[in-house]
Amino acid sequence: MNELTTDLKSLHEATLNNLKSSKANNTLRAYKSDFRDFEAFCVKHGLISLPSEPKIISLYLTHLSKNSKFSTLKRRLVSISMVHKLKGHYLDTKHPIIVENLMGIRRIKGSIQTGKKPLLINYLKSLINVIDEKKIEEIKKFRDKSILLIGFSGGFRRTELVSLDYEDLEFVPEGLKITIKKSKTDQFGEGMLKGLPYFSNEKYCPIVNLKKWLEISKIKSGSIFRRFTKGSILTDKRLSDQSVVLLIKEYLKLAGIESENFAGHSLRSGFATVAADSGADERSIMAMTGHKSTEMVRRYIKEANLFKNNALNKIKF
Repeated sequence: MNELTTDLKSLHEATLNNLKSSKANNTLRAYKSDFRDFEAFCVKHGLISLPSEPKIISLYLTHLSKNSKFSTLKRRLVSISMVHKLKGHYLDTKHPIIVENLMGIRRIKGSIQTGKKPLLINYLKSLINVIDEKKIEEIKKFRDKSILLIGFSGGFRRTELVSLDYEDLEFVPEGLKITIKKSKTDQFGEGMLKGLPYFSNEKYCPIVNLKKWLEISKIKSGSIFRRFTKGSILTDKRLSDQSVVLLIKEYLKLAGIESENFAGHSLRSGFATVAADSGADERSIMAMTGHKSTEMVRRYIKEANLFKNNALNKIKF
C-alpha cells in the first residue's frame, strides 16, 4: 500500500512538473506576478486565495476594474486560473458570476486596447540617420543599426531578436535566411525560417549593416547582439530584451521624437503596419512575424487602411 502511495505521489509530482514545463519561464513569471496581486487583495480582505472560488475572483475583478484596462482583467484571470492548475486545484473561470461580471465591466468600461505605437518607416530612417550622425565608435553604430533594421525587417519580438546566434544565420545570394529556434508562440521549439531580401538602398539595408557589424565585431559564433563595457569594449554577454527598448527610446529622443508611447514591440508592429500599408496580404505578414492568429495582423491592416480606404476620400468639397 505504501509503495502504491509513493508511486502516486511521484506521478503527481511528475505531472505538476510537466504542467510547469509546458510554459516558458517568462510566462510563468508573469503568472506568479499577477497572482501576487490577487493574493495581496485576498489578504487585505481576509479571503482565501488558493484554492479560491468564483465569487472571490469576481470581487477581485470588480476591484481591479476601477483602475485597470479590460485586457488586464482578462490576463489576471488567466494567471489566477493557471496558478490553480499548477498547484493541482480546479477553478471554474466560466462560472456565471465571473462571466456575467466581466460582461458588465466590459459594457461600462469598453475593451478597446491602446497598444504601443508602431515604429513606421519614416521614424526608422530617422533613427538610422541619427546613429550615423552620432559621435560614437563605428562598431557601436553598426551594432545598433543592425538591431533596429533586423528587428524591424524580420518583424521580430525583442526576445527573439536578442536570442539570435551566429549559427542561426545563412547568407544567400537573395539575402539572409534566419532560423528562429524558439519563440513565444512556438513553445515546443519546432522553429521557423525567415527570409530577408537585400534592400536597394544600402544605407537602410538590414543585411548590409549586419554583415558590417559581424565583420567589425569579428563574431563567428554565439550571440550576435552583445553588450559593450563603459569603454566601448565588446563583451561576449548577450544583450537583454530590455536593452532593445532602451536603445529605441534613446535614439527616438535624439531624433526629437516623443518616445513614451514606443516600446520594443514597436519594431514588430511597425513592420506589420508598413507591410500592410504597402499591400502585403495577411498570410505573407504572418509568415514573417510568426503570428498564429489573424486577429492581431488584421488589426495592423485595419490601422494601415484607416485613411487609404476612408469614405471621406470619395466626397468632393
